[in-house]
Amino acid sequence: MAAGTSNYWEDLRKQARQLENELDLKLVSFSKLCTSYSHSSTRDGRRDSSDTTPLLNGSSQDRMFETMAIEIEQLLARLTGVNDKMAEYTNSAGVPSLNAALMHTLQRHRDILQDYTHEFHKTKANFMAIRERENLMGSVRKDIESYKSGSGVNNRRTELFLKEHDHLRNSDRLIEETISIAMATKENMTSQRGMLKSIHSKMNTLANKLYAFSLLFFPFRDKSVADAWNGEGRRQPPVQMSCSY
Repeated sequence: MAAGTSNYWEDLRKQARQLENELDLKLVSFSKLCTSYSHSSTRDGRRDSSDTTPLLNGSSQDRMFETMAIEIEQLLARLTGVNDKMAEYTNSAGVPSLNAALMHTLQRHRDILQDYTHEFHKTKANFMAIRERENLMGSVRKDIESYKSGSGVNNRRTELFLKEHDHLRNSDRLIEETISIAMATKENMTSQRGMLKSIHSKMNTLANKLYAFSLLFFPFRDKSVADAWNGEGRRQPPVQMSCSY
């Protein structure tokens, strides 16, 4: 393979790894934004009129969500473009002898891209669901306050309405706990995947060292076997060694 084409492949791999690292950081921040949106909305619903603690409101988080979503989509598009260039390179006529190794590397980068794309769409869908639910709950709270402050309030209907509101809040809390458990599980699986990759790399290194050692060891072993025979084709008796105590 020519030096120029080899450098081109390494440049593509470098670009892919850099984009993958950027996507990993962006997706972690994106996931935290989704969680904080739900928690801050819950605190907003529980504050009374005397609580003046400043919180990041929904509008600010909505803007952050839109900005981060656009940035992640752009990174995914760039990584897809790099993978396409790597695929074109592996199909070129100048690299037949290394095609299998290059295809293995390309498939690994494609799997990473697929995982990041799936994680992005899943997190985005969760965020949209939480935002829609919080908007609905805000509308319910507004209707309750309007109903309570109106003239001729029907106490019985207000009580039923409040009970239904409490039921919805409890359901919302259970959903938040489920999402938190799912995100913690995902982070744990990501950590385990990194550990497995590290173990696999160390095992490959050890296997290469053992293979190199065997190349050095076996010739000496064969020579020792040959020296154990005398010139008449008979095996020499082993040297007796004794130890005194």
